[in-house]
Amino acid sequence: MMRSVVARSASGALRALSRLRVTESPSVFAGAPTAWSANTIRALHTAPPRMSSATTAEASKDSSNPALSFPCLDAQDAKSALLSARSLQSGPEPSYTTGQHEQFRCMDPLLLDWGGVLPEFEIAYETWGRLNADKSNAILLHTGLSASSHAHSTQSNPKPGWWEKFIGPGLPLDTDNYFVICTNVLGGCYGSTGPSSVDPSDGKRYATRFPILTMDDMVRAQFRLLDTLGINKLAASVGSSMGGMQSLAAGVLFPERVGKIASISGCARSHPYSIAMRHTQRQVLMMDPKWARGFYYDSIPPHSGMKLAREIATVTYRSGPEWEQRFGRRRADPSKQPALCPDFLIETYLDHAGEKFCLEYDPNSLLYVSKAMDLFDLGHAHQIETRGRRADYEARIARGGIAPSISDPACSLTLPEKPYEEQPEATASVRPLDQPAAVSERPTGAPRDLVKGLAPLKNHPVLVMGVASDILFPAWQQREIADTLHAGGNSRVEHIELGEDISLFGHDTFLLDLKNIGGALGRFLR
Repeated sequence: MMRSVVARSASGALRALSRLRVTESPSVFAGAPTAWSANTIRALHTAPPRMSSATTAEASKDSSNPALSFPCLDAQDAKSALLSARSLQSGPEPSYTTGQHEQFRCMDPLLLDWGGVLPEFEIAYETWGRLNADKSNAILLHTGLSASSHAHSTQSNPKPGWWEKFIGPGLPLDTDNYFVICTNVLGGCYGSTGPSSVDPSDGKRYATRFPILTMDDMVRAQFRLLDTLGINKLAASVGSSMGGMQSLAAGVLFPERVGKIASISGCARSHPYSIAMRHTQRQVLMMDPKWARGFYYDSIPPHSGMKLAREIATVTYRSGPEWEQRFGRRRADPSKQPALCPDFLIETYLDHAGEKFCLEYDPNSLLYVSKAMDLFDLGHAHQIETRGRRADYEARIARGGIAPSISDPACSLTLPEKPYEEQPEATASVRPLDQPAAVSERPTGAPRDLVKGLAPLKNHPVLVMGVASDILFPAWQQREIADTLHAGGNSRVEHIELGEDISLFGHDTFLLDLKNIGGALGRFLR
């Protein structure tokens, strides 16, 4: 059938070409067609619009070319149909879990930085090693955006963890010496309270009624857990990526309760590029009709939006040089015609990464936790503003009121009436390429606001690590942390940057490089 369709299309195209009026130009190869008649162009470009996959073959009968197939879209439709057919009792929404973990439940309300209140909350956590008699050997390990508390295998959960090779006897996080604690962050979906959790006030899922979070909110929840465990001071706060942000935040919020601090591939404040990338991920997820403004639970989850969001994220996790080596310009099957669906090896890699992840993490958690990353800023001005806002909320609550709701008119978000226009100051520093920069134009020193913001860490030993091939948290952001701490008088800062001659794995280096990342961390903690 397909051969006959192609044959008819090809013969039709040949007949159309035979009727072309061709003008010849002596400046090109003799007889080469350089202009087509307007009628012919209209004939070739006025085919009926593309239809669904069920009718494209029939529509191709009268077209000059056969319709393309879209197996990638067919796969998404098939997945939606499969999810729809799941048991109505369990619902299509998957059960997000990585296995057995400990559960901390706090019945005391938690006031959040932007005015939300959790009347109670739970934190999933796992531990390795033993807590010593005076409880002074605990290390709090902070996770990346979508990681669970399962950083290493346990007897009750033997599945390898996301930092399996870094935790254990004699390893960087040495369980012969340390008691390692890892939590699933507040707002997550692997056992900690988040958008997929039940609101105790009405027994329904929070969904997008869940309040906006910050990194500081997550850290405060973690320290509630430490209080319950009787741990007054951590031997170290350690984290990579988003965890690197939290590790610094823990020291700034509770300087007297943290010993050493390790921040790997993190930052002291989110910058426009990473905010832009996370915004794009949230947008493609929220534009999936199945997201339903967050109320998709017990329905078909927005798996297509999640898949695309993960593909965008994956682009930022690794590096171009690595992909040049792994994939180059190779196609999955060079013998076939190019396709609009995944065709190059790099495309099939991204497609697989997105497909694998799209039902492993709650979409609403992705939205909330990534937004918390965007809001992260350890600058002094931001901290003062946050303290003032929290004091106002606390005063309202003490008077028997509640913090302002995002549904209040005064708090309602509205889009600007006019689109963004380039501001004069944004281009004031742009100079011709052949004009050398004046000495005064070059940025000098650490940002003063950040120096004041990180002042609580003046006396802490701090390890800051970065990777030159990282495009999500570029190495200059880790240099900013180290320079800022030095400028604030901290003489106990160790800054290590892995060049591209050492690692081409980009941001994901912290997950893969046991020798360089793990080695430096182990030496720092000894």
